[in-house]
Amino acid sequence: MNPPFQPVPHQPAAPTPTQQFGSDHDTGLCPQALEAINRAASASAPPYGDDAWTRLGAKAVADLFAAPQARVFFVFSGAAANALVLATLCPPYCSIIASEIAHADTSERGATEFFSGGAKLVTPPTQDGKLTPAAITQAMRRARGPGASTPAVVSISQPTENGLLYSLDEIRAIANACHDNGLRLHMDGARFANAVAALECTPAAMTWQSGVDALSFGGARNGMAMGDAVVFFTPQLAQGFAERAMQAGQMAARMRLLSAPWRGMLQSGAWLANARHANASAQALAQAITALDGVELAWPVQSNTVFALMPEHVANTLRAQGWRFHTLFGGVYRFVCAWDTRADSITALAADLRRSTQG
Repeated sequence: MNPPFQPVPHQPAAPTPTQQFGSDHDTGLCPQALEAINRAASASAPPYGDDAWTRLGAKAVADLFAAPQARVFFVFSGAAANALVLATLCPPYCSIIASEIAHADTSERGATEFFSGGAKLVTPPTQDGKLTPAAITQAMRRARGPGASTPAVVSISQPTENGLLYSLDEIRAIANACHDNGLRLHMDGARFANAVAALECTPAAMTWQSGVDALSFGGARNGMAMGDAVVFFTPQLAQGFAERAMQAGQMAARMRLLSAPWRGMLQSGAWLANARHANASAQALAQAITALDGVELAWPVQSNTVFALMPEHVANTLRAQGWRFHTLFGGVYRFVCAWDTRADSITALAADLRRSTQG
């Protein structure tokens, strides 16, 4: 005789956390950026950047760097900013030196090579993802000969893709190595605001006063809807950039919707306040992680990203509970804090992580 049917009790799926740590692109817009967009969108204005909003946005960026001579442009994404800046600075028969973990090399689908018309990315190995003058010199020595792609530009990320910071002295040393050899220095500043907040320096000190020639200044990771500001600190170096941006589909018809948030964020101070909050949140998460058995930091936490070493089964358990984060390599997982990360979200993630390590 068969036993009576016993229905299996319903087991609801674990609720998805309301905040995530997968990317600083996961967030909504911060109020200052949204207000600026709404104001710019409420009236008509000339298209393609020939409007007061864009002129004022560009001036706000130049003023932030105490660089009235700077040429400022706005594009949709960091990938576009990097590729078009590097294409402008590097002839197609030359090369660009960058770290082996540089976003321009690992995460932009060859955009730099494409938009430059053939410039080669050279990525010497580094100890911690940071280029050094010695690595740059070695890469230049390997590029000798009539058939070599002679280096024309060096690109560094600040912070780096593993969350580390170049000190001002390190940037100056790299800039000196570049300029002594006729190279230009580009800075990928997707999280530039986080670097300024962490080092407690001025934007000028981190860029042109240390020898940086051009900057990709990230906004979308800091509470804006989209877009990077491209800054050429020497106006002559910007020659041809506007034409390349148009060719690449980066000349927005309503450019004011890209540029207006920059003025709102910079004038209100939200750009720096947001970065400070994200950095402080990362420090809080790092402290919670280092208190757990079986979990440790892969690199020191210097900006708004936390890289944790933990067993794969722990990561799988967290994902089953609804948490989003990135897998890198060798058991390293990336957690990113943002302008709106809440203390209770950090507490919830840490609690689930603790239970996962104990289970």
